[in-house]
Amino acid sequence: MEHLRYTFVPVTQCNMCGALPGVHSILGKRLNGPQGMRPDRKRGITTTVVRCGVCGLVFADPQPMPVDLQDHYGVPPETYWKAEYFTVSHDYFAPAIARFKQLVAFEPGMKALDIGAGLGKAMIAMERAGFEVYGFEPSGPFHDRAIKRMGIDPQRLRLGDMETIAYDAGTFDMITFGAVLEHLYDPSASIRKAMQWLKPGGLIHIEVPSADWLINRVINAGYRLRGMDYVGNISPMHAPFHLFEFTLRSFKANGTTLGYDVAHHEYYVCQTYMPRVFDPLLKWYMGRTDKGMQLSLWLRKP
Repeated sequence: MEHLRYTFVPVTQCNMCGALPGVHSILGKRLNGPQGMRPDRKRGITTTVVRCGVCGLVFADPQPMPVDLQDHYGVPPETYWKAEYFTVSHDYFAPAIARFKQLVAFEPGMKALDIGAGLGKAMIAMERAGFEVYGFEPSGPFHDRAIKRMGIDPQRLRLGDMETIAYDAGTFDMITFGAVLEHLYDPSASIRKAMQWLKPGGLIHIEVPSADWLINRVINAGYRLRGMDYVGNISPMHAPFHLFEFTLRSFKANGTTLGYDVAHHEYYVCQTYMPRVFDPLLKWYMGRTDKGMQLSLWLRKP
């Protein structure tokens, strides 16, 4: 990661609820690479990780920003995935599509937008389900593979990011930020912009890392027991370049400001990354206490 260059920008307020730094608590520090069990024995750059005392949002302060965003995301998709990832199973993105159809009276031809479309797999799944689908992707290599290998219509998939892309107001019935919002430097502004593109009564689908994930708390406790002030939360300066972890309170507070409602939410347990012998107990506990890895939400525009 030595080739990456960053500028560090102080945080003036919580991005989701607007709370000032005086109410943010310091969780610890994060190294610019995998930390392992003894990050104190590794060399690198660290940034402070804090939690908002009002809405629970977790983020770095100061925020490390790459000089060129393509240093993070402008790598070939083959670097991430094997050849079989370029196929789309019939159940891909199916739970999200089914949830939308539970929350909205679906009609064929409803318009959907995939923000951060990647290889276009969710676009393909939504088209199969009867949507008229559009998307955009900031990574040049991913955009290229989506068109050339996945067969996405280049008229439907644009190359760009939240800061540069524009659509007419009230265009879409559904917009999805699947595994995207945690990578954006201004989540609130991104939601605000997407809300403008959404029709009244439409829904925004979001999946983000949960700030209350049990495993991070276990990891952090292990570091503290060894006398270290490191944390496992976020990874702003190394893959997967997560800048935020969110809580349900983060979105409810943000919805008060932006004027949306949380129509539905749920937590996904996902992996534990712990020894397998502990998996059954950890997964049971996370399922019972909403301490899973991922938070899934549906935001409704009035």
